[in-house]
Amino acid sequence: MAVSELYTKYARVWIPDPEEVWKSAELLKDYKQGDKVIQLRLEEGKELEYCLDPKTKELPPLRNPDILVGENDLTALSYLHEPAVLHNLKVRFIDSKLIYTYCGIVLVAINPYEQLPIYGEDIINAYSGQNMGDMDPHIFAVAEEAYKQMARDERNQSIIVSGESGAGKTVSAKYAMRYFATVSGSASEANVEEKVLASNPIMESIGNAKTTRNDNSSRFGKYIEIGFDKRYRIIGANMRTYLLEKSRVVFQAEEERNYHIFYQLCASAALPEFKTLRLGNANYFHYTKQGGSPVIDGIDDAKEMVHTRQACTLLGINDLYQMGIFRILAGILHLGNVGFTSRDADSCTIPQKHEPLTIFCDLMGVEYQEMSHWLCHRKLATASETYIKPISKLQAINARDALAKHIYAKLFNWIVDHVNKALHSTIKQHSFIGVLDIYGFETFEINSFEQFCINYANEKLQQQFNMHVFKLEQEEYMKEQIPWTLIDFYDNQPCINLIEAKLGILDLLDEECKMPKGSDDSWAQKLYNTHLKKCALFEKPRMSNKAFIIQHFADKVEYQCEGFLEKNKDTVYEEQIKVLKSSKFKMLLELFQDEEKALSPTSATPSGRTLLSRTAVKPAKAKPGQASKEHKKTVGHQFRNSLHLLMETLNATTPHYVRCIKPNDFKFPFTFDEKRAVQQLRACGVLETIRISAAGFPSRWTYQEFFSRYRVLMKQKDVLSDRKQTCKNLLENLILNKDKYQFGKTKIFFRAGQVAYLEKIRADKLRVACIRIQKTIRGWLMRKKYLRMRKAAITIQRYVRGYQARCYAKFLRRTRAAIIIQKFQRMYVVRKRYHLMRAATIVLQSLLRGYIARNKYQQMLREHKAIIIQKHVRGWLARVCYHRSLKAIVYLQCCYRRMMAKRELKKLKIEARSVERYKKLNIGMENKIMQLQRKVDEQNKDYKSLLEKLTNLETTYSTETEKLRSDVERLRISEEEAKNATNRVNTLQEEITRLRKELHQTQSEKKTIEEWADKYKQETEQLVSELKEQNTLLKKEKEELNRRIHDQAKEMTETMEKKLVEETKQLELDLNDERLRYQNLLNEFSRLEERYEDLKDEVNLMVSIPKPGHKRTDSTHSSNESEYTFSSEITETEDLPLRMEEPSEKKAPLDMSLFLKLQKRVTELEQEKQSLQDELDRKEEQALRTKTREEEERPPMRGAELEYESLKRQELESENKKLKNELNELQKALLEKSSPEVTAPGAPAYRVLLEQLTSVSEELEVRKEEVLILRSQLVSQKEAIQPKNTMTDSTILLEDVQKMKDKGEIAQAYIGLKETNRQSLQDYHMLNEDGELWLVYEGLKQTNRLLESQLQSQKKSHDNELEALRGEIQSLKEENNRQQQLLAQNLQLPPEARIEASLQHEITRLTNENLDLMEQLEKQDKTVRKLKKQLKVFAKKIGELEVGQMENISPGQIIDEPIRPVNIPRKEKDFQGMLEYKKDDEPKLVKYLILDLKPRGVAVNLIPGLPAYILFMCVRHADYLNDDQKVRSLLTSTINGIKKVLKKRGDDFETVSFWLSNTCRFLHCLKQYSGEEGFMKHNTPRQNEHCLTNFDLAEYRQVLSDLAIQIYQQLIRVLENILQPMIVSGMLEHETIQGVSGVKPPGLRKRTSSIADEGTYTLDSIIRQLNTFHFVMCQHGMDPELIKQVIKQTFYITGAVTLNNLLLRKDMCSWSKGMQIRYNVSQLEEWLRDKNLMNSGAKETLEPLIQAAQLLQVKKKTDEDAEAICSMCNALTTAQIVKVLNLYTPVNEFEERVSISFIRTIQMRLRDRKDSPQLLMDAKHIFPVTFPFNPSSLALETIQIPASLGLAFISRV
Repeated sequence: MAVSELYTKYARVWIPDPEEVWKSAELLKDYKQGDKVIQLRLEEGKELEYCLDPKTKELPPLRNPDILVGENDLTALSYLHEPAVLHNLKVRFIDSKLIYTYCGIVLVAINPYEQLPIYGEDIINAYSGQNMGDMDPHIFAVAEEAYKQMARDERNQSIIVSGESGAGKTVSAKYAMRYFATVSGSASEANVEEKVLASNPIMESIGNAKTTRNDNSSRFGKYIEIGFDKRYRIIGANMRTYLLEKSRVVFQAEEERNYHIFYQLCASAALPEFKTLRLGNANYFHYTKQGGSPVIDGIDDAKEMVHTRQACTLLGINDLYQMGIFRILAGILHLGNVGFTSRDADSCTIPQKHEPLTIFCDLMGVEYQEMSHWLCHRKLATASETYIKPISKLQAINARDALAKHIYAKLFNWIVDHVNKALHSTIKQHSFIGVLDIYGFETFEINSFEQFCINYANEKLQQQFNMHVFKLEQEEYMKEQIPWTLIDFYDNQPCINLIEAKLGILDLLDEECKMPKGSDDSWAQKLYNTHLKKCALFEKPRMSNKAFIIQHFADKVEYQCEGFLEKNKDTVYEEQIKVLKSSKFKMLLELFQDEEKALSPTSATPSGRTLLSRTAVKPAKAKPGQASKEHKKTVGHQFRNSLHLLMETLNATTPHYVRCIKPNDFKFPFTFDEKRAVQQLRACGVLETIRISAAGFPSRWTYQEFFSRYRVLMKQKDVLSDRKQTCKNLLENLILNKDKYQFGKTKIFFRAGQVAYLEKIRADKLRVACIRIQKTIRGWLMRKKYLRMRKAAITIQRYVRGYQARCYAKFLRRTRAAIIIQKFQRMYVVRKRYHLMRAATIVLQSLLRGYIARNKYQQMLREHKAIIIQKHVRGWLARVCYHRSLKAIVYLQCCYRRMMAKRELKKLKIEARSVERYKKLNIGMENKIMQLQRKVDEQNKDYKSLLEKLTNLETTYSTETEKLRSDVERLRISEEEAKNATNRVNTLQEEITRLRKELHQTQSEKKTIEEWADKYKQETEQLVSELKEQNTLLKKEKEELNRRIHDQAKEMTETMEKKLVEETKQLELDLNDERLRYQNLLNEFSRLEERYEDLKDEVNLMVSIPKPGHKRTDSTHSSNESEYTFSSEITETEDLPLRMEEPSEKKAPLDMSLFLKLQKRVTELEQEKQSLQDELDRKEEQALRTKTREEEERPPMRGAELEYESLKRQELESENKKLKNELNELQKALLEKSSPEVTAPGAPAYRVLLEQLTSVSEELEVRKEEVLILRSQLVSQKEAIQPKNTMTDSTILLEDVQKMKDKGEIAQAYIGLKETNRQSLQDYHMLNEDGELWLVYEGLKQTNRLLESQLQSQKKSHDNELEALRGEIQSLKEENNRQQQLLAQNLQLPPEARIEASLQHEITRLTNENLDLMEQLEKQDKTVRKLKKQLKVFAKKIGELEVGQMENISPGQIIDEPIRPVNIPRKEKDFQGMLEYKKDDEPKLVKYLILDLKPRGVAVNLIPGLPAYILFMCVRHADYLNDDQKVRSLLTSTINGIKKVLKKRGDDFETVSFWLSNTCRFLHCLKQYSGEEGFMKHNTPRQNEHCLTNFDLAEYRQVLSDLAIQIYQQLIRVLENILQPMIVSGMLEHETIQGVSGVKPPGLRKRTSSIADEGTYTLDSIIRQLNTFHFVMCQHGMDPELIKQVIKQTFYITGAVTLNNLLLRKDMCSWSKGMQIRYNVSQLEEWLRDKNLMNSGAKETLEPLIQAAQLLQVKKKTDEDAEAICSMCNALTTAQIVKVLNLYTPVNEFEERVSISFIRTIQMRLRDRKDSPQLLMDAKHIFPVTFPFNPSSLALETIQIPASLGLAFISRV
C-alpha cells in the first residue's frame, strides 16, 4: 500500500520543533494526494496548519503505535527515523528509569548521573550464560555476548565504548571489565582479575581530570586487551593509550582541574613521607589553581590517594618507586611556580636562589645553575657554528610549560609500562577481549589540534562501524535467501582521505612543521590552495583566514589554525632534556633512557605488543651532531600510525559497540535534553544504523510469531496446517505491493511502516469487535439497570408514603402532649422560683445577724486581750529598769573593790620583799608545827569517835525520816483528793448551767432543723431521682467501659500473641541464619578440602614417581583419616610408650578443635565411667549379700584363707598410711615454694611428684607379684586334685596366669578355663588324644585378649592418675596465689588488724585443711572397703573354681551344683544383628558396598538403606569386641569412601540421593542404638538389646551430620543444574494457555519465542522432572522430612530464577504474562497436593513470584490501587515492586501504561518499609537443612545380605 494512505484522520505524526526538536501531533482530517497543507492538533490541544515543502512534498514522519513505544531494541520499531528513536529513548529513560537500549548491534547507554543498583554480583550471575536477546539491555549482556562468542567462535573480540566527555564511557568500560573478572575468574592464584580492576584507580588518577562536562573525564584514549587461556580464564591484560591531553598539565579552563594525582598529592601533603616534597595547598601552585575549582563535591582527594597507592602496591609498584613518582609530580608543580623577570624585550632572568626552582632542582637531582641558565637561553646551531641565544619572558614560560608537559608524558608512559608488566602473564594467551574507551566526536566554539585528532579517530571508527553494520545486514539476507539489492549507506572515506591521504591536512601540517619559518598562517594558505573548491568536504569560513571547516559524518566543524604547528611539533629544548639526563635521581634517568631505545611508532615491542602510548615524543638514537633533529616525529604522524594499528586490531576481532549518551549538560539525574541527545545520536552513528536498517527490511517475524500475532485477521477456513503458506496467503490479501515484504527461510521481512500498517488493521478489527461486545454488554447492563431501578422506585414510593403518614400522626400526638407538658412545666417553674427566693432571704438574714454578733464578740475579745498585754508589758519594762540599775550598782561596787584590793596587794608585795619580814614570819614556826601535829592527832581521835556517833545518829535518823516521809505522803494524797472533789463539784455546777443553756438552744434549733428536714427531704427525693437516672447512665457507661476493657484485653492478648509469634519467628529465623552460616562454612570447608585434594593429586602426579613394589597410602585417605579419627591409631602394643613420649608438635596435622572437643568428651566419659563403676559396686554388694547367705550353709573358710585376708587388710592399711604421708610431703613441698616454676621440671614439687609416681608403680608391681604367687599356689592345689591328663593344661594355664596383671582378669580366666574344660571334653578327639594342642591354642587366645584389655585399662588408669596429680598441683598453685594475695592485703593493714586478720586466716586455713583431710580419709575408707569387697569376691570365685574342679572329678554331684553366672554361648541360629569381618577385609567392604555399588539396582531390588544397615551392623560387632581401633578405622573408611563416590559421580542425581539417604539412615542408626534415653523411646525391647555397649559415637554422629549436610548441598546443586535450563522457558516463555499473550514485533536481537518448538522446555517438562526427583528420593528411602526440604529448596530456586528473569525482561511484564505465571504456579501447587507436600513450605517460597504476577494483573491507577498493592506485595521489596511497575508493558493497545505519578505514590507509601535494597533474589541461597530423628522399625536380626553385593567374606554373628 502507498505510504500516503497511512495519513488518515487521527493518525499521529512528528513535526519539527525548535525547542523540543520533535513534537507529536494528530491529523484532524485525511491527507489527500496533492494537499499542500495538513491540519494538525498538538498534544496540548492547539491546532495548526503544517505546510509541506513545495519541492520535496515530504510528509512528516509517522509516530509508532503506543505498544511499540519503550521497546528494548530500536530496530523493533515499525517506523525507523530520528523522532521515533529519540522518543523511545526518552520514554525508557524518564518513565521506566532504563538507561540501556539496543539499537541493532549497538548498545545505547544514557548516563543517569545517579548510582543505580544494577551492577551487583547477583545481576552479573543473572546475565551469565544468557543469550543477548533474552534479557533486558545491559552492559553485562554485551560483555556476556563477547565472552560467549570468544569461546564459541574461537575469535578475539572487541568492545568499543565511545561518547562525549561525561557520557559514562569510562564507567561502562569499567563495568565490562568487572564482568569478565567476575565471570571468568583467573587461571592462577595471582588474582589477575583484581590486578586488572586495580589498574583503573591508577589510570584515572594520572589520566582523568575534572572538566565542565564531567568530574572524572578521561583525557586520553585507552585500549585494554584482557587475555584468556584455553579454558577462557583471565591470565593477564595489556593496555595501549592514545593522545594524552598534555596541555592540561600547564593550563586549565575556568571551573576545570588538572589531573587528579596533583590534587591527591596536595591533599596528602601533611603525611610524614611527603614532608620532603614540600607541598602545600592546591591554590599555591600555578598548575593547579588556574581553573579556580580545586575541590570536587563528594570526593575526598586524600582518600583517593590511599586507593591509588594501594592499587600501585597491588600492581607491583613498590614504595620506593611510588615515592619516585610523587617526587617527579611534586617537581612538576614546583616547576610551574618558577617565575621570570624581563631584562629587555628579547631576554629574561630567574631571580637568585629562586625557591620554586631550588625545590625543583633538589627533587630532580639537577644543578640549579644549569637549569636556571637553560630555562632562559637556548642553543642555536648553524652549518658553521653554534651559539647561545637568550629568549624572551614569554618564550621562557612556554619552554618551561613544554618541559613540564614532556616530563609528565614520560612519567605517564612509564606508569603504563609498569602496569602492563604487572598485568603480563607467563601463560600463553589463547584469546583476548579488547575494551576500547575512546573519546567521542567533539565540537566546541573553538576547536584546535586535539579536537581535530579526536574527530579524525571517530571518522575511522565510524567507517569501521558502517562496514560492520552493512556486513551483518547483508549476511542476514543471504542466510534467509531473499533477493536483496545493495544498500546505500554513508561512506566517509572521502573525509578520511582529506585528512590522511597524500597532500592531506596531516601531510601538509607535517611539511609545514619542517619549514624553518613555518607558521599557522602559511599552513592555512596551503590548505586553501590545495583543497578549497577541490574537495566538497573542505570549506573556508567567510570571516577568517586562519580557520577551515571540515564536513564530518556527524556535523560541520570549524577548526582554528592557531597553535596547530606548535602542538604538532611538541617542541622541547634539547639542552633542558640534557640537564635532566645528568640528574642523580635514578628514576628520572629511567624515564629518559627510553628515548635512546625508542622504536618507531610503526614497529612492535619485543613482546609482540604495540607501543603502549603514542603521546610521548620518542626520538631514535642520533649522532652528537644531530641533537636538534631528535624531536622531528610529529604528534600527528604518531597518532595516525597508532590509529592504523588500532584499526587493524579491531578489524581482526569481532566488534561490539556501546554508545554513551550524555542526557544534559548540568549533570542532573534522569533529566533528558532532546537537543543534546539528538546531537550525540547523530555523532555516534546510532541514526546511521537506523537508516541502514530502514533502507532494507527492518522488521522481521518468524512464521509462528506472525501467525500468533495476526491470527485474528484470518478466518477459520484460511488456517492451514502449513504455517508458512497460511502467512503467505494472508499477506497477499493484506499488502498488495509485494515489494513491501519478502519471505525468507524462517522469517518474513517487512519494509519500514508495514508492521505499523498490519498493527493498524489488527487494532481496527479488534476495535470493531470490542465495540460490538461493548454494545451488547452495555445494552444488557442498561436493561438490567432500568428494571432494577423501576422496581426500586416503586418500593421506595410505597415506603415513603407510609412513612409520611406515620410522621403526620406522630406530629399531631406530639403537639397535644407538648401543650400539656408546657402547662405543668410553667407552673412548676414559677413555684420553684418562689421557694428558692424565700429560702434565699431567710438564709441571708441568718448569715447577716450571725456576722454582726461575731464582729461584736471579736471586738470585745480584742479589748480584753489588749489590757492583759498592756499589764504584762508595763511589768516587764519596770523589771528591766530595775535590773539595769542593779547591774550598774554592782558593777560600780566591783570596780571600787578591785581598786582597793590592788592597793592592798601592792603594799603586801613591798613587805614581802624585806628579809626582816621573813624572819618575823619564821619565828616559832617549828614549835607551831609540833603543836599543830599534836592537834591533828587529837582531832583524828575526836573525828573517829564523832564518826561512830554520826553513824548511829544516821541510822536512827533514817528510820524516823522514813516514818515522817510516809506520813507526809499520806497527808498530801488526802489533800489532793479534797482539792479534786471541790474542783469536780464546781465543774459539775458549771456544766449544769451550760447544759441548761444548750437545752434551750437545742430546742430552738430543733424547730429550725425540722423545717430544714422537710425541705431537705424534698430535695433529697429529687436528688435520688436524679441519681437514679445518673446511675442508669453510669451503668450503661460501665457496661460500655467493661466492653471496651474486654475488647482492649482481647486486643492486647492478640497483640501479645502476635508479638510472641513474631518473636518465635524471629528466633526461628536467627536459628536458621546460624544454621545456614554453619552449613555455608561447612560447604566452604568441603570446597577447600576438594581443592586441597586436587592440588595434592596434581603435586603427586607431577613430583612423586612410585617405586616398583612399594605402595603408598592414598593421600586423600590419609588426610581424611586424620580428620575423623579421635587420635593417632596405635596398631601394635609395642608402640605405646613411644607414642606417649612423642612431643605435641608432631601432631600438628590433627584438627585442634576436634581434639579439644574429644578431650572434653573423654572427661565426660570418665565421669560416666566412674558413676557406672559406683553402680557396679552397689550391684556387687547386693550379689555379695546373697552369696554370703548361700555360703553360710557351706563349710567354714579354711584358716589359711582367713590369715591371707587379714594379712592383705593390714598391708592395705599400711599402704594407705604411706600414701597419706606422701601426700603431706607433696603438699609441704608445694607450699614451700610459691614461684611459678614450682611445677617446672627439676623443681622440688616436680621431683616429689616423680618419686611418688615411681613408688606407686613399684608398689603396683609388688602387688602384682603377690597376686601371681597367690595364683601359683592355687594352681598347685589344683594340680594335686586334678587327674593326670590335665597336667599339661595346668602348666599352660600357669604360664598364661603369669602374664596376667589384674585380679578381675584372673577370675575371668578361671571361669573361662572351667567352661573350656566342660566344653572341650567332647571335642578332644578332633585334635589329639590328650587335647594338648587345643588347650594351648585356647589359652593363648584368652591370654592375648586379656593382655590387650589389660594394657588399655592400665593406660587409662595411668592417665587418670596423672590427670588427678596435675589437678592437685593446679589447686595448690591457686591456693598459693591466694595466700600471697592475702599476705599482701595483711601487710597493708595496721598492726592490730594485721594480727587479728592473720589469726582469722590461720583458723580458716586449719579448718579447710581439716575438712580436706576428712574428705581424703573418707575416700581412703571407701577405697579400703572396695578392696575388701574385691578380695571377698576374688576369694569366693576361687572357692567356686575349686568346687567346680572337684565336681568334675565326681560327676555324680553335678546335679547339686548351684547356679552361677557363667557365659553360655548362643546358638548360631539366634542371630544377634551383627556382622563380623576381618580387619584385612575392610578395603573390600568399602569397595563392594560403597565405591562399586550401583544405586539403581540396590534401590529397585533391595530394602532402602541396606548399605547403612550393613555398615552399622559391622560397627556393632566392633563395639561388641570392644575394638576401638576397628570402629575408628571402619567409620573413617566409610566417610572417605562416600566422599570419593560423590567426587567421582557427584553430578548424578541418583547417586547423590542414594548416599544422602544412606548417610542419614546410618546417622539415625547410630542415634537409635546409642543407648541414650531420648533416642530409645520408639525402640522395641529387642532393639534396645542391640544398643552399643562400649563406645559413645556422638562425635562421629556430628561428623556424619556434617557429611550429610555436604551431600544435601551437592544434591541441591545437581538438582539446580538439571532444572536451570527448564525454569525460564517453562515458567515464563512457554504459553501454557494458548492465545492469551500476544507476541510483539521483535527487534534485531530477537528473544526466545514463547511458542513451544521442538526441544523447547515447557511446564510439563518441569513437572516431569519433579516427578522424577520425587520418585528417586522415595525409592531410595529418604526421610519424608528431608524430601520436603529438598522440594522446598527446588521450588525456591524455581521461584527465584523466574522472578529474577521477570525483573530483567521488559517483554515479560504484561497482564497476559501475569495470568500465565499464575496458571503455572497453580499447576505446581496441584503437584504439591498430589504428593501430599503442601505442608513442606514449598508454596510459601513461591509467594514473591505469585505477588509479582498479581502485581502485573491488578489495576494501577488510583490511590486505592496503590494502597492495595502495598498491602498485597509484602513478600516483594520496594525495589522489586517499582521495577515491575517500570517494566510493565502493554501488549495490546487496549492496555494502559503505569503512570509516573502512580509509581511515585507507591514509592512514597513504601518509603518507611525496611527491606533489602537488592533487586534480585539470591537464587544460590540454600535453606539450612535439618535431619529430624527418624527411627527404623526394621529388626537388625532379620536383615539378609544378598549375594549380589559380593560380601561373602562377612559372617553373621
